[in-house]
Amino acid sequence: MFEITPIDPEHYRQQTRRSTLLIAVIFLTLAMLCATASTQLFGTPGGDNFRWNLLGVLAGLGLTVALVRLQLWSRPLMTAAAYGWRLKRSLMRVTNVMHHVKAGVAQGDASAMKLLRFYHLGLTQMHQLDGNSSELSQMVREIDAHREAMQAQGLELEQNRLDPAWLERVKGFAATR
Repeated sequence: MFEITPIDPEHYRQQTRRSTLLIAVIFLTLAMLCATASTQLFGTPGGDNFRWNLLGVLAGLGLTVALVRLQLWSRPLMTAAAYGWRLKRSLMRVTNVMHHVKAGVAQGDASAMKLLRFYHLGLTQMHQLDGNSSELSQMVREIDAHREAMQAQGLELEQNRLDPAWLERVKGFAATR
């Protein structure tokens, strides 16, 4: 279950820039080392070693991905990037069933209403973290209208957690109607 937590956008961008730079340096180092090693071991002096260079770079990419996922992902340095990835992944889960969500909202289904509210809150935070206020300004009317509809139904507005049961409920709701 994903939960939206308050994060300072400037701190988030600083941390993600730092982790991105670290990953880029790791990739460049590993790619160069692997490419050099593969051409030295399997290449021919003065010959065409493109495929060995390419295989070395691909091996460096694979090692970088493994290092990030197995060693760095849970470290404090990657906290902001990991949170951003989980936020975007959670929003994508809702986007994938958005036609069901909107159908449920049109019927006044509480799970669909809560899910759309979570989506709006998460999208708002994502745009703030990424510094993309122009995209967000285009959705203000929709967000406000949905918030008012939730208030009219007496539903809690702070939907900061993505409940997987809502996704299942909305899928089932839309499939049976």
